[in-house]
Amino acid sequence: MKIDILAGGSSGNAIAIKSGDAAILIDCGIAKTKIEKRLLEVGIKPNEIKAILITHAHSDHVKGLPIANKYKIPVFAAENEWKSIKGVDEELRWSFSSGNDFNVEDFFIESFKTHHDAFDPVGYAITDYESNEKVSICLDTGKVDEAMMKVMEHSTYYIIESNHEPNMVEVSDYPNSVKARILSHIGHLSNEQTSKALSGLVDHHTKKIYLTHLSSKNNMPALAEMTVKRELSKYGLICDLNYKLEVIS
Repeated sequence: MKIDILAGGSSGNAIAIKSGDAAILIDCGIAKTKIEKRLLEVGIKPNEIKAILITHAHSDHVKGLPIANKYKIPVFAAENEWKSIKGVDEELRWSFSSGNDFNVEDFFIESFKTHHDAFDPVGYAITDYESNEKVSICLDTGKVDEAMMKVMEHSTYYIIESNHEPNMVEVSDYPNSVKARILSHIGHLSNEQTSKALSGLVDHHTKKIYLTHLSSKNNMPALAEMTVKRELSKYGLICDLNYKLEVIS
């Protein structure tokens, strides 16, 4: 399994996963031309993309969806999330019930419901049949519940948002309504929430953690990294010994 995070943050999110000659995209929240360029930079031709999986329909996750029509790529999204997704050719639209599983080429894909202010947001746990490696992708959620943890457990890789530090949100110049949204149970994960979730997930299967979707105003990469390392160290899990860690900012 080869993982390339093409974009990760408030300005756009896109993740490429490749197995053999087949690749899939999770979200495409940057311009189509940028996705094409970044795919080529990591050695993936756009026509190798066999599916696009959407977590939810906010613009920083779907902005580049015109790439689907250009290369005739099937787009998968939870059934009710299609209410917010426009511009995808009818024959490329695939829907599923959140919590259901399906296959795309050499990938077994488990979906799980997340907690965000969208119609039907989901995360994904994706297993590569060839390598038997598993990556769990958890973006844009105000909390991590037991059902989410159950699907994500025993992953080889975790790609999870570590969006903000609550104190930085509180003193930011955001309107109070925006602050309340970020901090709510349908907002985004704080560094502490992310570290707590990872402490219940990281085990001997885990090779690497990617912290992503960091707020440019309400977080700092070093702070997100330190919070996770400190929490995991309580359980005897040491970075670069038991797992690798990369912060995407």
